[in-house]
Amino acid sequence: STQRRTERGKLDGYPSVRIYLYGAPVDGRMGFDALAGLVASALGLDPLCGHLFVFFAARGRIARILFFDHNGFALYSKRLERGRFALPREIPAGATHVLIEAADLVLLLEGIDLRDAVRRPRWQPPTREANAAAAVT
Repeated sequence: STQRRTERGKLDGYPSVRIYLYGAPVDGRMGFDALAGLVASALGLDPLCGHLFVFFAARGRIARILFFDHNGFALYSKRLERGRFALPREIPAGATHVLIEAADLVLLLEGIDLRDAVRRPRWQPPTREANAAAAVT
C-alpha cells in the first residue's frame, strides 16, 4: 500500500481538497445558497471549487460542511446533543478562516476539544531545496 503525504488543510486520500474552517459563528438555519454566498463574500473563495467549508452555528451545537461535488452542492450537518463544538485554535486577528487537517475535522465532529491538543513532530520527506543543498556539499 502507498502512503500519501498530506499538508495542513488537505483531505487524506484527496490531496487537492482543502478544509476551510470559518472563524465566526453563523445562523444554524443557513442553507446551500446562503453558505455558498458567505464563502464567496466573506472568505473570497469559489464555493464551486470542491473544497470543504466548515461552519459552526452561534450556540456551538451545530456544525455544517458545505462542498460542491461534480453535479451540485452537498451540505452535511451535525448537532451535538450535549456539549458544544470548539474551534481547534484561535483564528488570527483579521483572518476569516483557517485551514485544518482531515484528522482535526474528524475529531471536531466527534465533539473533541482540540484547543489544548499537542501535535507530535512527524517525519516529513526532505524538500527539493534541502536535497539540492545536500548535493552541493
